[in-house]
Amino acid sequence: MASPPTKNPVAGGFFIAAGMLGGAVLGTFRGQPSLYMVIGLGIGCAIALAIWLIDRARG
Repeated sequence: MASPPTKNPVAGGFFIAAGMLGGAVLGTFRGQPSLYMVIGLGIGCAIALAIWLIDRARG
């Protein structure tokens, strides 16, 4: 039987969703919602990736 993990993993999915939503809202005011949503997605993915790498290094 496998032993349970010793630490709780950290999730970064919130930043992906928040980046897309924030980018779409900001883009609406600037006239380019799709472009800003994609930019927000990229920023959110970069933050989520950084969180994953930091969490992986801790373990």
